[in-house]
Amino acid sequence: MLEAAIVIAAVAIGSGLAMIAGLGPGIGEGYAAGKAVEAIGRQPEAENSIRTTMILGQAIAESTGIYSLAVALLLIFTFAQPVFNRFLELLG
Repeated sequence: MLEAAIVIAAVAIGSGLAMIAGLGPGIGEGYAAGKAVEAIGRQPEAENSIRTTMILGQAIAESTGIYSLAVALLLIFTFAQPVFNRFLELLG
C-alpha cells in the first residue's frame, strides 16, 4: 500500500514538473507578438510578411507546450491510473 502511494506521489510531482514547461512558450509567444507589433508599427507595408513569420514561430514554440501536456497526461493515465485503482481496491 505504501508503494502505491509513493508511485502516485511521484507521478503527481512528475506531471507538475512537466507542466512547468508550459511557461516558456507562453512567455516567448507574448514577447514575439509584442516585437511583431513593434515591427508592424515601424514598417506597416511589411505587415503580411511579419504576421506570417510571427504565426509560424508561435506555432513552433507552442509545440513544446503541447509536448509537456502530452508527457503529463501520459504519466497520469499510464502509471497513476492502474496504481490508483489498485489502491482503491486495497482500501475497499
